Amino acid sequence: MIDLRINIGKLKLKNPVMVASGTFGYAEEFRYFLDLKRLGAIVTKTVTLKPRQGNPAPRTCETPAGMLNSIGLENPGLEIFLREKLPDLKKPGVPLIVSIASEGDPQDFVIMARRLDKITDVQAIELNISCPNIKSPKLISQGPKATFDLVSKVRKVTKKPLITKLSPNVTDITEIALAAQAAGSDGVSLINTLTAMSIDINTRRPKIACVTGGLSGPAIRPIALRMVWEVYQKIKIPIIGMGGIMDTPSALEFFIAGATCVSIGTANFINPEATVEIISGIKEYLQKNKISSIRELIGSLECKI
Repeated sequence: MIDLRINIGKLKLKNPVMVASGTFGYAEEFRYFLDLKRLGAIVTKTVTLKPRQGNPAPRTCETPAGMLNSIGLENPGLEIFLREKLPDLKKPGVPLIVSIASEGDPQDFVIMARRLDKITDVQAIELNISCPNIKSPKLISQGPKATFDLVSKVRKVTKKPLITKLSPNVTDITEIALAAQAAGSDGVSLINTLTAMSIDINTRRPKIACVTGGLSGPAIRPIALRMVWEVYQKIKIPIIGMGGIMDTPSALEFFIAGATCVSIGTANFINPEATVEIISGIKEYLQKNKISSIRELIGSLECKI
């Protein structure tokens, strides 16, 4: 019997594959393509305290081995989310992780976390402190002190497992991960998208209305993998690895580098069944290599550094 179960703090998952925030809508959009009950967890599209229209179009464009997006956290706001989206999200019976963000005031995180703490259908909270597509002088996740202060404040108002989503747009991501851990985060997810741009040479205009956007897809996987490996060597809390995971082999790389579980993003746009195919593929790999538990694979990289 292959054991795919993993824990993130008090959050218990039957398998280590979840969907990344912002790439799976509110799950209802995908219910016709796959059995949602097979997922390890669902991470919601990021929600802010108040409704947000998002950024002007065009918001997305294709790039070599990836895509740019600048959606700008479009969402209906927390209360409408709880009233209109949550009922469908809870139907599959899969652990639900609600991703939250602020439009500029860090206190928004505290207000939302306190509200979500009372919602029994929400099993965990992801603090999206790293979205590159909102107007802010500096992301919270770009400084260890700001990260520590924010996570500490949120930790005081909720007993639910907290996952802090980290930005790759920093000099040393391990400092941010250590700060999140010290402040009481139960896990960290990395990486969010890389700030990037693309230009239409015929019009000499940016392909994204906001000029820059977040780069995702296979192009960023080697960077994400390196950062997961670096963070794994520094912290003791679980890592949710993400960034260009498209299939089973790329998911396995993240486990070997140190990820406790993986989150599938851009692949959902290309192949709506990517997540369940990866779950099956991981199980087959473990059986073939006579590994009884996914936990044996985590951090098993052999190197002489």
